Amino acid sequence: MRIAYVINSLEGGGAAAPVPAVARVLIEQGAEVEIFALTRRDGRGLAAMEAAGLTVHVRPGAERDHLGAFRWLNRMIAERRPDLIWTSLTRATLLGQLVGLRRRLPVVSWQHAAYLKPVNLFLLRATRGLSRLWIGDSNNTTRLTARRLRVPPDRLTTWPLFAARADAPTAAPWRAGQTVELGSLGRLHPVKGYDVLIDALAILKAEGFQPAAPFRVRIAGDGAEREALERRLADKGVDTVQLIGFQANPAGFLTSLHLYLQPSRSEGLCIAAHEAMQAQLPTVVSAVGELPYSVVDRRTGMVVPPDDPEALAAALRGLLAHPGALETMGRAARDHVLAHFGAEAFARAGAAIYARLPGPPT
Repeated sequence: MRIAYVINSLEGGGAAAPVPAVARVLIEQGAEVEIFALTRRDGRGLAAMEAAGLTVHVRPGAERDHLGAFRWLNRMIAERRPDLIWTSLTRATLLGQLVGLRRRLPVVSWQHAAYLKPVNLFLLRATRGLSRLWIGDSNNTTRLTARRLRVPPDRLTTWPLFAARADAPTAAPWRAGQTVELGSLGRLHPVKGYDVLIDALAILKAEGFQPAAPFRVRIAGDGAEREALERRLADKGVDTVQLIGFQANPAGFLTSLHLYLQPSRSEGLCIAAHEAMQAQLPTVVSAVGELPYSVVDRRTGMVVPPDDPEALAAALRGLLAHPGALETMGRAARDHVLAHFGAEAFARAGAAIYARLPGPPT
């Protein structure tokens, strides 16, 4: 089976990051997979795809040039003659569905996000019948897809989009006399809730909180919100946060931490939090997406309501008052993610989905 895997962009992180792992499972099942990116953006996802031996086609066009993107994808599909179109995220899905309809090809579509813009929700609900199979990247996203897109159970399944590695590097535990290193990994966008984190730290500063050891917070990522976050830090007088920009080695960044923070307003599976747990880090996360259901509990971290700086401040207050407890929580986090999201489970889920794929058109 020849699969055209259509993605929105080659932006580092996000939905592009798992593409090599997903493609590897499909290839192991006997498929031929080529990647079609509708725009390049920062291009940071390309190296991992090429390192995995994938052929990647990139459209040289703008993000909002939807007609141009459709024409490009239609032309590429006509030339490459795949048996199936596999799509990820709303723009790629809508255009992939239209090309699939025109070329009489079956379409399989990922759903990643726990939140959809109203216009995207309307469009995907209207075109849901054009995808023969929908895949949620987590149990929570699958439930949301069933409810909000009204996809029937026989055309909906789940593939948890993280394959934990037992050989992944781990963070060294905090020891007395060290600065407690907190961090987060993600694009600088309102959905990630970094403004909420700044407000929580401002609350701790205003109340005169004295942690058991000095601490700092590093946020690794780029994005349009950088200037707004810098202004917020200055306005709030918070000097414990550093915006360190994109990190080409996210595993190395995670292993430099003692505690991971994910104050998001919305998530699907949230790969970054899984990677942090894999690195033996306890996590403080918002109750969004899959995080409060099957990822974080009191043994492995803390869950707080989204968009609630008071609750986030309370969680940080408790953990920074007793940093010696972070090591035990981090070990529990790693054990949990390896047990529930191991590479074998990831491959089994992908193989089961491959067995359900519609065959080549006759």
